Amino acid sequence: MKNLLYILLMLPAVYFSQEKITGMIMEANEQNEHRGLAGANVYWLNTSIGTVTDIDGKFSLSYAKERTKLVISYVGFKTDTLSITKPQMVHHWLQPIDNLDAVTITSRKQATSKSYLQSANVFTVSSDELLKAACCNLSESFETNPSIDVNFADAVTGTKQIKMLGLTSPYILIATENIPSIRGASQAFGLSFIPGTWVESIQITKGAGSVVNGYESIAGQINAELVKPSTDDKLFVNLYTGSNQRLELNTHVNTELSEKWHTGLYLHGSTLNEAHDVNDDGFLDMPKYKQINIMNRWQYTNPQKGFVSFINLKFLNDEKQAGEIDFNPETDKLTNNEPVLSGDEVWGSEIDTRRYEVSAKLGYVNPEVPWQSLGVQTAFSSHKQDSYFGLKQYDILHNSLYSNIIYNSIISDSRHKIKTGISYTYDHYDEFLVTPNLNSDYERTERSVGAFFEYNYDNLDKLNLTAGVRIDEHNLLGTFVTPRIHARYTPWEKSALRASIGRGKRSANIFAENQNMFSTSRDINILNTAGKVYGLDPEIAWNYGVSYLQGFNLFGRKADITLDYYKTDFTNQVVVDFENPQEVNFYNLDGKSYANSFQTEVNYNAFENFDVRLAYKYYEVKTQYNSGLLENPLTPKHRLFANASFETHIREGATGYWKFDATYNWLGKQRFSSTETNASAFQLPEYTPTIGTLNAQITKVFSNRFEVYLGGENITNVKQTNPILDAENPFGSNFDTTFVYGPIFGSMYYAGLRFKIK
Repeated sequence: MKNLLYILLMLPAVYFSQEKITGMIMEANEQNEHRGLAGANVYWLNTSIGTVTDIDGKFSLSYAKERTKLVISYVGFKTDTLSITKPQMVHHWLQPIDNLDAVTITSRKQATSKSYLQSANVFTVSSDELLKAACCNLSESFETNPSIDVNFADAVTGTKQIKMLGLTSPYILIATENIPSIRGASQAFGLSFIPGTWVESIQITKGAGSVVNGYESIAGQINAELVKPSTDDKLFVNLYTGSNQRLELNTHVNTELSEKWHTGLYLHGSTLNEAHDVNDDGFLDMPKYKQINIMNRWQYTNPQKGFVSFINLKFLNDEKQAGEIDFNPETDKLTNNEPVLSGDEVWGSEIDTRRYEVSAKLGYVNPEVPWQSLGVQTAFSSHKQDSYFGLKQYDILHNSLYSNIIYNSIISDSRHKIKTGISYTYDHYDEFLVTPNLNSDYERTERSVGAFFEYNYDNLDKLNLTAGVRIDEHNLLGTFVTPRIHARYTPWEKSALRASIGRGKRSANIFAENQNMFSTSRDINILNTAGKVYGLDPEIAWNYGVSYLQGFNLFGRKADITLDYYKTDFTNQVVVDFENPQEVNFYNLDGKSYANSFQTEVNYNAFENFDVRLAYKYYEVKTQYNSGLLENPLTPKHRLFANASFETHIREGATGYWKFDATYNWLGKQRFSSTETNASAFQLPEYTPTIGTLNAQITKVFSNRFEVYLGGENITNVKQTNPILDAENPFGSNFDTTFVYGPIFGSMYYAGLRFKIK
C-alpha cells in the first residue's frame, strides 16, 4: 500500500500525453502557414508498421529501439526519412514537388471529421467549421452542426440552451480539455463564458462517454480544446459588431519564453447597451450586458524527457440587465414601482456573475517505455452569481475542486490498451432564494472519490472495443458502479458499425439549471422531502445506441452517410413540471421517462471546394408527469438541417479568396406546457407553429494575416409573436416568459475582421 501511494503521488502526466512517437506533419508553403496534412503516410523503414495522419496532420506511432528510420510520404510532396533514436515529438514540414509529370491527387481537410476507427461515436469540429459562423462564444458554436440543437431558454435572459439526443445540457458532460467545466452554478450561462476564438476544436461524443471523465454523462460529452500558446498566432485580433449594437473584441498575445516555455494572454470584451423592443411588448428583446473575460495560459514542453504541462488562470465578470424598457435598476430593483411617465408597474432583472478558475495538467511519458504514461489533471473554480427577477431573488456561490490521476499502458502488445486511475470531486453550494412561497438558504457539500478502469482492444482492422467501469463513493449519493461499453465493427471498406451502452448518475441542481422559471409568476414547489439533495433523489439513466457510418463516391466525389439511433431510459429523474401554469413542481419520477433519438446525415463534396450537409432528426421524448405521460414541452419531433459551404479557388499569384456558408434549420411543431386553467385570454394552443431560419456568412480572405466577414442570422426574419404571456401585467398571476420556441428579435446582421501575426 505504501508503494502504491508513492506511485500515485509521483504521477505527473496528462490524459492526452503521448504514448508513442507523436507529432504533426505540415505543408511547407511560402506563407509560413502551419497547415496540417491529413492522410500523410508515416511508417518505419523496411517494416509494415505505420499510420496515417488525422484531419489536423497529427499522428501517433509505436516506438522500438531497433527502428531508427521514420519515413514520411504524401502524394505531390517529397518523401523524407528522419533519424529517430528515442521517443520524441516530431513536427515536420513536407516540401511540395513542383515538377511532377504525373497526375497529382490532392486531399482537402474536412471542417468536421468523423472517425472510422474509434469505438465511440465521436466527431471533431475543427476551427475551420467554427469560422463558418460568428461563433462569439461556445453556445453559438453549434449553429452549423446538426447533432446539437440550439434553443432559447426564455424570452428575457437571451440564454441559448443546447440539447443532444433530445435532452438538455445538464445531461451532457461539457468539458474544457477533458476537465468538466460547465456544471453546477454555471449550467445556465456557462457556454457563453467561453469565447469562440479561444476554441481550437470541439469533440462531440454521442451516448454515454468514457468512465475516465466521470459518472455524470448521460446523453453524451462535449469537449472543447483550447488554442495552445505554442501553436496559436503570436498576435490575433477579432473585432465583431452586430446590427443590434453588439460589440466584441478578442485579442490573443502569445510569446515563446524559451525552447520549452510558451505563454499566452487571451482577452475578451463584449457589450450590448442598446434597448431593443421589436415586437412592442414593452420588454427588451435581448438583455443589455457587458462581459470581461481574461485567460493566462502557460505551456511547458520537454519532449526529450517526456514532460508536458499546461497551467490556466481565468477571470470572468459578466453583468446582464433584462426586463422592461423603462426599468431603472437604481430605483426599481426588487420593487414594483410605477414610473412617472407610464404609470404602470415595472419589472426588471439583473444577473451579475464573477468566476475565477485555476487549472493545471502535468504529464510524463517514460522515454524507455513510451507506451506507458502517468498524468494528473486538477482544477479549482469559484462561481458567484447575484441575481433577481422582478421580486424574486436568487444568489448562488459554487466552489468546486476536481482532480483526476490516470495511468496508460498496454497488455502484451499495442492491440490491448488500458487506462486506470482515481478521481476526486468536491462541490460546495450556498444558495439563497426568495420567492412569494419559498424563502430559504440551501447549502450543501458534495464529495466523491472514484476509481476507474478502461480496457481497449483494437486490431486495426475489423474490431475496436472499449469497456470501462468505475466505482464511486459519494457522501450524498452513496456507493455506486458506472459501467460503459463502446464497440466498432468494420464489415467492409469505408464503414463503421457502432454500438454503445452506459449508465449515468447525477444530482440535479434544480434552481441553477432552471433559472427561466424565475421570470414567471409561478410558485415553486418541491414535492419530495426524503432525498439528500433538495429532498430529491439522484437522477439515474441508461443510454443505448447504435450508429452506422458509410463512406462512398458519388459521381466521382466523396460522400458519407450516417444513421444513428439512441435511447435514454431514466430509472429516476427529477421531473420539472410546468403543466400547471401557476406552479413549477419538482418531484421524483414515478413511471416512465425516456428519450428516443434517430438521425440521418449525409455529407457530400458536390464539386471542388463545395460541400453540402443534410440531416433529418426525429425525437420521441416523453415523461410521466402527475397529469400523465406527455411529450416534453418545446421539443420538436421533427427537425431538418441543411448546410452548404464554398471556397473560391486559390489561383497562383492571387492575393486572397472568398468563403461562403449558409445554414437552414426547420423545426416541426412543439408542444406547449398546459395553459388550460388560465383565463381564456392567456391560453395557448396545444402546439407551436413550425418555423424555419436561415443563416449565412461571407468571408473575404485577403492574406494569411487579414480577413473580413459579413453575415446574417435569421435572414428570413422569422419572429415569434407574443413570446411573453401577459406582458402588460408582469406582477400578475399569468406572467410567463418560458413559452419561447423561435427568434424574438428577427433578422440580425453582423460584420467583423480577423488580423493575425504568425
